[in-house]
Amino acid sequence: MAVLLALCSALAYGLSDFLGGILSRRTSAWSVAVVGQSSSAVCTSLVALLVAGHPAPASFGWGVVAGIGGGTGTGFLYRGFASGRMGVVAPVSAVGAALAPVLTGTVTGERPSTLMWLGILAALPGIWLVSSSPDAPGQRGSLAEGFVDGVLAGLGFGVLFAALGQVPDSAGWWPLAVCQVVSVPAVVTIAVLLRAPWLPRGRVVRLAVLTGPLGATATAAFLLASQHGFLTVAGILASLYPATTVLLAALVLHERIHRAQGVGLALCAVAVAFVGGG
Repeated sequence: MAVLLALCSALAYGLSDFLGGILSRRTSAWSVAVVGQSSSAVCTSLVALLVAGHPAPASFGWGVVAGIGGGTGTGFLYRGFASGRMGVVAPVSAVGAALAPVLTGTVTGERPSTLMWLGILAALPGIWLVSSSPDAPGQRGSLAEGFVDGVLAGLGFGVLFAALGQVPDSAGWWPLAVCQVVSVPAVVTIAVLLRAPWLPRGRVVRLAVLTGPLGATATAAFLLASQHGFLTVAGILASLYPATTVLLAALVLHERIHRAQGVGLALCAVAVAFVGGG
């Protein structure tokens, strides 16, 4: 069940990032993040009203930490996508997001089977390869800018995954709602510090509302996966979200999947098989 939930998380994250990335190229990436995270906060809070739980203060604390990480990750990911350096931002962010929960789970005493570890080891290069893309002529943004955005996004998502992994099943969904609510001021604060426009303006940014239910589904699925299985496994599988984005780009935008991405998709499939079989 945990493997299936983590894969559902990766699918929803990929869908959300695909839509958010497209919108960020047409308007301010920070305003897209603000609208998307606000929509996600509303969706999660409504569901939390229906889910029983007894959250301890520590669970709310982890929710706050996760929200800061999630808002940071989303903002810098969209900024990187808007710069046109998706081939740099996506692999760096995804690998960073995968490493944090793996390290956290290992330090806290999780001991996946040998087959699961082989799957995890296959997933890391798979994530990198499936996210990579050759430079297009006239591509905007520098490699250094894309790398920095990718590192910051990966750090943010890694904190999100690692913190949510500390929320027990008995807490219900209110810590998750806190996470999504806190992510909004986190995005705004970073945008203000960077002097970047974040106020939603125009018709395009309104479409970012659609990323909210997707992001809420992705985060909730990850929370459940980490509660019913290893955080290391949930983190590595949820970080396969670039595979969803790449496949959507090929199907919807008719982008070509090059050889390295094909190898990456194959490694991701091997990782899923090994982790699921372990």
